Amino acid sequence: MLPVLKSNLKKATILGVIVGIYLVPSAHAALPQDDRRPGGIAVLPVEPWVEHAQSRGHEVAIVQEGTQKYAVVGIHTKSGGSITVELSGNKKSKTETIALHPFQFKEQHLTVGTSHVNPDGAQLARYAREAKEQNAVYATFSPAISQPATWPRFIKPTTGPYSSPFGVRRFFNGEERNPHSGLDIAAPTGQAALSPADGTIIQTGDYFFNGQTVMIDHGQGIISMLCHLSKIEVAKGQHVTAGQEIGKVGSTGRATGPHLHWSLSLNNTRVDAHDVLPPGQ
Repeated sequence: MLPVLKSNLKKATILGVIVGIYLVPSAHAALPQDDRRPGGIAVLPVEPWVEHAQSRGHEVAIVQEGTQKYAVVGIHTKSGGSITVELSGNKKSKTETIALHPFQFKEQHLTVGTSHVNPDGAQLARYAREAKEQNAVYATFSPAISQPATWPRFIKPTTGPYSSPFGVRRFFNGEERNPHSGLDIAAPTGQAALSPADGTIIQTGDYFFNGQTVMIDHGQGIISMLCHLSKIEVAKGQHVTAGQEIGKVGSTGRATGPHLHWSLSLNNTRVDAHDVLPPGQ
C-alpha cells in the first residue's frame, strides 16, 4: 500500500455496523483524507459564498459537512509543486494556491501477451475509440446525489490484498507504459465486485485493455471504473448503492491474473482511491 500523508482536518467517525468487512451506509461519510501530493486529494475549506470551483479547467466537487463547505480537488500525478483552484459565486471570485508535497511512485515489471503490449493497427484503432468513450465519461459533471451535497461513503469494492498500487510506473515485457491509474485488488475469478459508493451506472463495455468494465457516476465528477470483470450484472442508467454487487471479478483485457482494478476520478483526474476509504480497508 502506498504511504499517505496524515490529514490535519477533523476526522469524523464512520457510523455503521460491520457486515463482513463492509459498513452499513450512514447518512454521509467523513471527508476524504487531505493528501496534498501528486495523485492525492486536496480537501480545501471554502467560504459560504462559493458555488463553483475549477482546477485545470475542470469543475470540482463542492460538499458540505455541518456548516462548512469544502472543495474536494483531485491532484494530477504530473502536478509540480503547487496547483491552483478558481472559486466563484455570488458575483465574487478568488484563486487559491495549494502547495504540494513531493512524492515518488514505485515501479512494477509485468509479463503479458505481446498483443497487449504492441497492438496491431486494428487493435490501436479499437483502443482509440474506447479511450474516447471512457474519457467522455470521466469528463461528466452531474448534480450531487444528496442535497445539501455531502461526500459519498466509499468502501473497498471487493475483498483481497492490494496487488498493485496507484500511480506505479509500469513496465510490460520490459517496455514502459502509462502509470497505473487505479488500485488492483487480488481476488479469485467469480468473487463479487461491489459498487464502492452510491451512484448511477454511466457506462459498461468490453474493452481491449480494461476487459469487461463498469463505470459509476457518484455525482459532481466523482467517477469509479471497475475493470477486468468476468461478468457484468448491471445496466447503463441503473442506480446502485454502496456494497451492491455489480459483477464478478475476472481477468479479461490486459491482466496477468484475476483481480479487480478500481480507478477513481475527481474533476477528470485519476487519484489514489486509498484517500477515500475508511481506515483499515
